[in-house]
Amino acid sequence: MRVMVLVKATEDTERGVLPTTEEFAAMGAFNEELVKAGVMLAGDGLKPSSAGKRVAFDEKGGSSVLDGPFAETKELVAGYWIWEVSSLDEALQWVRRAPFRNGVVEVRPFYTAEDFGEALTPELREAGVRLRRATGL
Repeated sequence: MRVMVLVKATEDTERGVLPTTEEFAAMGAFNEELVKAGVMLAGDGLKPSSAGKRVAFDEKGGSSVLDGPFAETKELVAGYWIWEVSSLDEALQWVRRAPFRNGVVEVRPFYTAEDFGEALTPELREAGVRLRRATGL
């Protein structure tokens, strides 16, 4: 199963406080373990929301752009991983080993084609497979 591991923002990450050399080294070692175990497919840190934008869509299909920073730090994401694991429990075991001191990490499974039932026709399913192949996912 594939999961997205969301590292929630903190006041420090939203202020743009970067990790120390020691924190970079610890995270690098952890990421290396994930790669060697065949778990980590992708991952990266995100700049503070002040560097971002949001696009809001209305009922008629129109859109508007909102500049960051955004309120509610606890709702923001500071980084992510995409992992391939055998179960949600395995993902949680890995997360609990992550070298974090403060903060919250959220783990959410990706949908699979089977989750969509009959709405995902064989043609639509094949189109999705072609796109994933083209993107390397």
